[in-house]
Amino acid sequence: MPGTITALVVQQKNKDRVNVYLDGKFAFGLAAIEAARLKRGQVLSDADIDRLRNADDVEKAREKALRYLASRPRSEWEVRQNLKKAGFEAESVDRAVERLKDVALIDDAAFARYWVDNRTQFNPRSAAALRLELRRKGVDRTVIEAVLKAIDLPDESAALRAALARADRYRQAPRPEFTQKLGAYLVRRGFDYATAREAVDEAWRRIHPAAEAGNYPVDDIEE
Repeated sequence: MPGTITALVVQQKNKDRVNVYLDGKFAFGLAAIEAARLKRGQVLSDADIDRLRNADDVEKAREKALRYLASRPRSEWEVRQNLKKAGFEAESVDRAVERLKDVALIDDAAFARYWVDNRTQFNPRSAAALRLELRRKGVDRTVIEAVLKAIDLPDESAALRAALARADRYRQAPRPEFTQKLGAYLVRRGFDYATAREAVDEAWRRIHPAAEAGNYPVDDIEE
């Protein structure tokens, strides 16, 4: 019902929110940024109240998304899913996401670059595996391909980096066991058997420089 604003009271437990009283009774809460536009004595129609409540839902969704983004960059799809699971209406989700995109806090191209850079540095994977991971996070294929093209890290280089990072734990293993375990590790990260085999051979040579590389069939690499 329409009413006249009789009080605007900052909430005790959350100073960023304000309780709005109409005709002496509590009506609804608002984000302080929205409540700042109101004043005592102002008459609110039903349409005004609906608009304010909808705007508050958008602000709540935006704040929820900001908390979700605080730990690491996220794709647009991830943010939308998080807000939907939290119970926000589709319109509030759309408006909150657009506000965050406007200030580049949601940017799928930047997210894809972050994801690929992070994987490349700490947990190398094949281009195929990276494509799959990013698609599962809702990133558009054209964005993925542009990012992978810009990074331009061949699978051979990525596989060798992954192999060298892992190889030391198998240092004492005989060559067949070394090949099988390290090769399986690389295959699980999306590298094909030939690429995995080359990386395994090079890793063996680097940690056993005095030994001959030897030739073991690709079948020694098992998942």
